[in-house]
Amino acid sequence: MADVQPLRALHYDQSVTGPLGNVLSPPYDVIDPEQRGRLAALSPYNVVNIDLPEPDEPGGDPYAAAARILGQWRDSGAVVRDPQPAIWALTQEYAGPDGVTRIRRGFLARVRVEDYGPGRIRPHERTHPGPKEDRLRLTRATQANLSPIFSLYSDPAGAAWAAIASHVTDAPDGEQTDADGTRNRLWRIADPAALDAVASALAPAELLIADGHHRYETARVYADEIGGEGDHRYVLMQLVALDDPGLTVFPTHRLINGLAGDEDRRGRLDAALHEAFEITELASTAELPPRQTDGLLELGYLDGSTGKAYRLTLRDQAIADRALADFPAPYRRLDTAIVEALILTGPLGLSEDDISHFRGLGYSRSDAEAVELVTAGSYDVAFFLPGATVAQIGEIAAAGVNMPPKSTFFTPKVPTGLIFNPLA
Repeated sequence: MADVQPLRALHYDQSVTGPLGNVLSPPYDVIDPEQRGRLAALSPYNVVNIDLPEPDEPGGDPYAAAARILGQWRDSGAVVRDPQPAIWALTQEYAGPDGVTRIRRGFLARVRVEDYGPGRIRPHERTHPGPKEDRLRLTRATQANLSPIFSLYSDPAGAAWAAIASHVTDAPDGEQTDADGTRNRLWRIADPAALDAVASALAPAELLIADGHHRYETARVYADEIGGEGDHRYVLMQLVALDDPGLTVFPTHRLINGLAGDEDRRGRLDAALHEAFEITELASTAELPPRQTDGLLELGYLDGSTGKAYRLTLRDQAIADRALADFPAPYRRLDTAIVEALILTGPLGLSEDDISHFRGLGYSRSDAEAVELVTAGSYDVAFFLPGATVAQIGEIAAAGVNMPPKSTFFTPKVPTGLIFNPLA
């Protein structure tokens, strides 16, 4: 079983910093320079100053700047440490890309860092190499987890949330509505009976990392660097039940460039698509998003050279089964795995290294953005994916294999700055 514990968190003292709306930020990896500037301007205490730090002077060390700023916040009382362990309930009311409003419920806790394995903690995607070194240097400097990893656990009876539900009927300890309209509400729960009940509910749980693989792998490296036992052996996580009605997952579409002027490569792609898929021209780009179906895989396909939109339907599951013969059955039905095998690494000739470093490949989580990028000529073609289901993600993880990068898009993101996990 995974070792899930309450923690003596570091958190903002809102009597010093003002409300959470001014100090929280999205995760570091979705913030562009312009947005970083807007967030930093909201408050001198905005977490972007330490989670996406800038050096004190040109050519300086941004990680040392993050450590200095966090130290100043602690010294001034802007950030304080809890006197006793607690978990922090978080509800997120949001509208998904499908336009439906939902409420996702979970809680923040610390989890012992372990090697991946059955019955404990599993990944669900392969990761890119770049972000790990950045997050490791930041962890070394600040000696804290600044943002939570998002993980899932199975709890069909809803016992863990039931144990804390009565504590989220009062006014929250903090509240924020972000730029996307997501309403985040946070409650600190230190009641020993509630904490014991949550621990009991999670005792048999296996955790599946949904978002934050780089940060988890960074935490493993950091824990081993320090060695021995202590707070550094734990990492901050936001835990949500796989059975939570507010949990959704959406697709990340694939965009390809490098086809313009390369007739051989374009020809290989066209031949592969005709061989593996039934192709139907669509009346407009509005029809590109495919359905999730238990039958044969459907994709949307936009060809920038003609501006035409198509529906691609896999001719036979046996085609994917042959291409992915070394993988378990649930993986062979995964949209991103089929696209990778039949299109990206096949006729397009992308290597694992190309995919890891975004050479010739881009991603979009928005139907409209993908259409715009192809129409504007930034990419030559786009493949619109239906996305994996929550059940499919669990089945593939249980089979012991990882999905291709960016196979899933869990929304909303968990804000950075709700609480911090001190490691020393």
